Amino acid sequence: MRKLSWILRRHSFLYYARFRLLSHNSTKDEVDKETYNFYNPKTEIPQIYFEVNKKIFEGLDPKTDLEKAKHISSWLRKNIKGGSGLSLPSDIALSDMLEGKGGVCSDLSQVYNNFCVINDLLVKEWGITVIPFDKKYGGHAANEIFSKELNKWILIDVSRCITFYTFSKDKPLSALEVFYLDEGLKYDAFFENVGDDTQIQNYYFNKYATPFLISKYKNKTYDKYLKFFPSKTPIFLVHFYIFLIGKSYKYKFPLHDYRKMFKSRKSALS
Repeated sequence: MRKLSWILRRHSFLYYARFRLLSHNSTKDEVDKETYNFYNPKTEIPQIYFEVNKKIFEGLDPKTDLEKAKHISSWLRKNIKGGSGLSLPSDIALSDMLEGKGGVCSDLSQVYNNFCVINDLLVKEWGITVIPFDKKYGGHAANEIFSKELNKWILIDVSRCITFYTFSKDKPLSALEVFYLDEGLKYDAFFENVGDDTQIQNYYFNKYATPFLISKYKNKTYDKYLKFFPSKTPIFLVHFYIFLIGKSYKYKFPLHDYRKMFKSRKSALS
C-alpha cells in the first residue's frame, strides 16, 4: 500500500507527463515581468501565515529586502526538518511542516512564496530540471526575490539557504544569470548547514540543468480543490482536474527548448 501511494504521488512517469502537459517555451523578457504576487494578493494568503510571520520577525526589523528574504529562509530552515512530499493545501502544509511531518523543496518554496507576499517582497518560484529528461536527476525548486536596494532579482535556494555569485561580481545573481552567464559560479551560504554539496553541484553546476518558471500559480485555487476532493484522492488527479478546467499553473522555459526534454541526450544536444 505504501509503494502504491508513492507511485500515485512521485512516480517518474507522472513527473514526465506533467511536463508534457504544462510546459511552454518562453523568453527572458516575459518571465522577468511575472511575479507570484500578481496572482496571489496579500488578502488571499491563509491566516496561519500572518500568525507565524509574527514569530519569524519577533524582535527583528531587517533593513533591506535581501536581509528580510534571507531571514525568512533561515527561520524556515531552522524550524522545518523536512521529509516526504506533502502536496497539501497551503495552510495545512505549513502546519504539518512546522510539526515535523515532512516537506520537500517544492513544498518549502511554495510556503516561502506566501511569506514573501505578506512581507511585501516580490517573489517567483523556479523549478530546475535537466534536458533531456532524466528520472535519476530528481529536479529541484528555488525562489527569486526582487531587491529594491540592488534593483535586481536574486535567486535564493530556500531549502539550502544559499545565494549565488560569480568570482568577478559582488552582487548576488538572478536565476537566469546563474544558468546563463558564462562565468565561474560560486554559492554563498547564510545558514550554518547547507546540506549535501554534491546535490548543490548537481542542481546548479550541471551543464544539462535548466530553470523553468512556475507561472500563474494561484494559491487560493489549489487550496480550494485540494480541500474539495476527498483526502485519499491521488494528487495527480486533482492537478489534472484543475488543468482540464483551465486554471492550472504553467512551466515557462526561457533559456532552452522544453521539447528537447523528451529526446535522447544525443539528439537533444544537437
